[in-house]
Amino acid sequence: MRRLKNVAIVGVGLIGGSIGLALRQRDLSDAVIGIGRRQATLRTARRVGAVTNTTVDLAKGVADAELVVVCTPVDRIVEHVREAAAHCPEGTLITDAGSTKRMIVESLDGQLPRGCRFLGSHPLAGSEKAGAAHASAELFEGRIAILTPTKNTHAEDFDALEAFWSALGSVVIQMPPEEHDRALAATSHLPHLVAATLAGILPESCFRLAAAGVLDATRIASGDPGLWTQIFIQNRENVLASLGQYERALGAMRAAIVAGDRDALQELLTVAKKNRDALGS
Repeated sequence: MRRLKNVAIVGVGLIGGSIGLALRQRDLSDAVIGIGRRQATLRTARRVGAVTNTTVDLAKGVADAELVVVCTPVDRIVEHVREAAAHCPEGTLITDAGSTKRMIVESLDGQLPRGCRFLGSHPLAGSEKAGAAHASAELFEGRIAILTPTKNTHAEDFDALEAFWSALGSVVIQMPPEEHDRALAATSHLPHLVAATLAGILPESCFRLAAAGVLDATRIASGDPGLWTQIFIQNRENVLASLGQYERALGAMRAAIVAGDRDALQELLTVAKKNRDALGS
């Protein structure tokens, strides 16, 4: 990608902070402006070197931006994109990093003022840990970044964001927003729901007995509850559809155990092992 003069990042937590670190360590932008609500968060972003400047004033932070990346919770992305479009230079390209896409894209696609354009992004990278203190310039290395263009997307905007995420180390693919949300419900949102449910029913009396199995299965349940609440609500139709499939599979597993059906149980476990092994490490 061509070197940028000014990138504004709205929300400098784990993802926003990692974008900033990658930009700075790879010398891809002269200035990286971190925009947030709390000075403590912005101080952390400065301390780890994710940004060159910070501000709590979004309008001021995007005033000179060539690219704006909104990395706030999904329920605030639309608001922040619209505010950025009202104050950044005319014709600025704006993207996000949200885990849901349909509602966000429908609200913003072709609807921004002053020639600004929005093209949705979702880097499939992250951690149960939050905040810029855990940011890494290598977070996106080898990870997929999804772009969700529409009929209103300019080819040059897609090319620019493809180059942007590629420069951060990602493998870029494109998907319609609706397809993205269906896929992520199965591969990200349902797994978090299952992990959270399992962690939620674990008796406190068993905590000291928790070994690798339960720790591995519930690790992602440590994610921000507020963030995940909004993801489940925004993508509820697809989450419920995936949950229905899971409930039916769980019912089949239960029925095999109740019946003492060794063959059925082994077949279910064999399919599960085959699918998990195919995913790699």
